[in-house]
Amino acid sequence: MMEKAGYLQRTGYSAIDSDGNMHEVIELHILGTRYAIRRSDLIRAVSGRVVVQVEELTRNWNYYLGITRGLAQVSASGKALNVELFGAGNFTLSLASLRAVMYGKERLAPVVKIPEISSQRFHRVVEGQQKLGATV
Repeated sequence: MMEKAGYLQRTGYSAIDSDGNMHEVIELHILGTRYAIRRSDLIRAVSGRVVVQVEELTRNWNYYLGITRGLAQVSASGKALNVELFGAGNFTLSLASLRAVMYGKERLAPVVKIPEISSQRFHRVVEGQQKLGATV
């Protein structure tokens, strides 16, 4: 079962990158930490299925984009945005709720944690099996 881990919201403000350029951002709040995805990147990800960066978001008079903390991309089914945060796990949200937030129909979209799959579950017993060689 997937548990709620946070939310995505469109705030309408911009954040400054390391080159001093302004970008409209979509905020991700996951496990109590704020992240940002550049809105232009998110639009590209949803339409072209490209991988985009999830960046650190800090506020000191203005909002600033920091180092990359993860990656996001549309799922294989095309129905969700999957977010991988380095060292924090994998998360997902439905594309329908993401679009509703991006285009102003909803304020928030729930983000859920994808449960870790135990490697023990897929461990196969190979005792007594023979190895076969193949020549190509």
